[in-house]
Amino acid sequence: MASFLDTKIEFLKGVGPTRAKLLQEELAIFTYEDLLHYYPFRYENRSEFHQIKDISETDSFVQIKGTLQSFGLKGQARKQRLSAQFVDSTGQIELVWFTGASWMMKKLRQGVAYVVYGKPSVFNGQYSISHPEIEIVTPSNEQTSNSYHPVYSTTEKLKKRYLDSKAIAKLVKALLQSPSFQIQENLDPHLLHSNELIGLKSALTWVHYPNDQEQLDKALKRLKFNELFFIQIKIFQEKSERKEKHQGIVFKNSHLVNQFYTDHIPFDLTDAQKRVIKEIYTDLQSGYQMNRLMQGDVGSGKTITAFICMLIAISSGYQTSIMAPTEILATQHYHGLSEFSKQLGLNTALITGSTKKSQKRTNLEQLQSGELDIVVGTHALIEDNVAFRNLGLAVIDEQHRFGVAQRAKLWQKNKNHYPHVLVMTATPIPRTLAMTLYGDLEISTIDQLPQGRKPIKTTHLTDSNRSKLFGFIRRQIEENRQIYIVYPLIEESEKLDYKDLMDGYESITRAFPNQQISIVHGKMKAADKEFEMRRFVEHKTQIMVATTVIEVGVNVPNASVMVIENAERFGLSQLHQLRGRVGRGADQSYCILMSGSKISKEARERIKCMVDTTDGFRIAEKDLELRGPGDLMGTQQSGVLDLKIADITNDGQLLKQAREQARTILEKNPSLDQYPILKIHLNTHKRQLLWSNIS
Repeated sequence: MASFLDTKIEFLKGVGPTRAKLLQEELAIFTYEDLLHYYPFRYENRSEFHQIKDISETDSFVQIKGTLQSFGLKGQARKQRLSAQFVDSTGQIELVWFTGASWMMKKLRQGVAYVVYGKPSVFNGQYSISHPEIEIVTPSNEQTSNSYHPVYSTTEKLKKRYLDSKAIAKLVKALLQSPSFQIQENLDPHLLHSNELIGLKSALTWVHYPNDQEQLDKALKRLKFNELFFIQIKIFQEKSERKEKHQGIVFKNSHLVNQFYTDHIPFDLTDAQKRVIKEIYTDLQSGYQMNRLMQGDVGSGKTITAFICMLIAISSGYQTSIMAPTEILATQHYHGLSEFSKQLGLNTALITGSTKKSQKRTNLEQLQSGELDIVVGTHALIEDNVAFRNLGLAVIDEQHRFGVAQRAKLWQKNKNHYPHVLVMTATPIPRTLAMTLYGDLEISTIDQLPQGRKPIKTTHLTDSNRSKLFGFIRRQIEENRQIYIVYPLIEESEKLDYKDLMDGYESITRAFPNQQISIVHGKMKAADKEFEMRRFVEHKTQIMVATTVIEVGVNVPNASVMVIENAERFGLSQLHQLRGRVGRGADQSYCILMSGSKISKEARERIKCMVDTTDGFRIAEKDLELRGPGDLMGTQQSGVLDLKIADITNDGQLLKQAREQARTILEKNPSLDQYPILKIHLNTHKRQLLWSNIS
């Protein structure tokens, strides 16, 4: 039976079919429940009236009470404005309307007492308020006991149909005051008590119309807790369900790991790498299917760590795979892993879109027969004709670049058992985001760089310092170092960016006529890209001019300088990834961020963060703060992180509380029989699967 909150929005007094259609299209408000959960984005404090003589430029908004002394239209027909002189016992102020002047003129009454609310400004030495809210004084608005007035986001289309913030507030109030208004509580009384939470009905009423800050704080706490708590409950339930359903292959042998570690490993592992290998090894022997995320900063040694874990699977007679998002990265993984695997007598193959048909046919036959121990590839690995004999461990690099369906296809490549899955990322994930979005994954972190690596020095230069930049590059080349110069590539303006790249290439060629220069961009054929990359790797060229195609996958220890042109056009994560292309050898490396002299405040913050730190986790936290979780992880359109009121950037403590509460409940009472209200709510509100279920 449909509840009151399931009622279509058009049936609310003041809406109707036309406005309902606009609310659906503009704000995704289809039902009473949608309107109730359309929260204010700020509140206006109407707790006091100002006197006109006390108004100053420091006041953001003021509320005054007085009368209209005079008003009239001024200016030419098309540029008419309505000017009104508003007075109280202490002085006068001008009220101005630039749009809707004629309509507003008909509403005003001289000598009538009004309440006015708006933002004061100074023009020609006089205070005025543009487009104020103005209401005739009534017993209700003359009192200021209800001091917090909600302000809602709206759109130009809605405003044209008189659905501004004030109109939306009236609709919400009409809904809250409806005789049929009722809310089904979704948390049991002892849960409310133990977490010091108010009831859901009070929370939803107070979040729209709080009488004071205390009521608002209590409402926000309850509603934020609700969002975060139910996400965590679902995460823990799915994690438990996956363990029950998906039994994992148990790897009982590790002789290849011992052999590699004793005889062939070219350098000492860091303590962090050893810890992560131990965590993964425990998973591989647990009997449960591993679903683990390995995160580590650029250059922290994730690939060699993954290879050692692959050896555990191969020691027990199983095949392994590593899937990368680009051919460049896949090819690099292949060359790197082949060197190690040859020493152990293992067979490795590469499968990408560019692999020759004859070679691909051979690779696929050997994969199916079990002759191949390791296969490295791109999306080509998930094609239907790619069949393994017994895939035991699937490694996915830079996993956020693959869709859920793509990862799932690789997950299903073993018909008898789900293979263990290890996903890797060089983009550190803030802890609060990891708990929310990747809560079902176990997370391992390599938080150390190999010994001998020096922190990269990062500086910000404007275009006026270009001669200084070129002088520095010349000195580095004289010291036998190599240079990256990267230009942005933004899809909306590929032609423009391509021109930027070619103009840049020409200016670099003119500035360095005696140097060999490589150029790499997305419009080139794969073979041409590979040729140019190879020339740079083999030190046949000193400078590489490129787009972000080299963001991942190029490992040139001799490259010591990364110049990023138009750095203001890059996100923090991308800037950090690009910087990670240098600093891979023992020499001091540098990252130089070039920009124009006029850049936005946010771009300046990003650049400052890059200059101040090389810590990927601090950068990830700043990125989350600046961009928000949806933009950061590309989930804005996915519905995975559909938070309406909680903000994981600022609500980390509440998230931890909600997570701990969810964990405790499910550990003590997995059936939730002791929480009947919670159980009913979960059974009637099925949530879509999280990414982590397949990652």
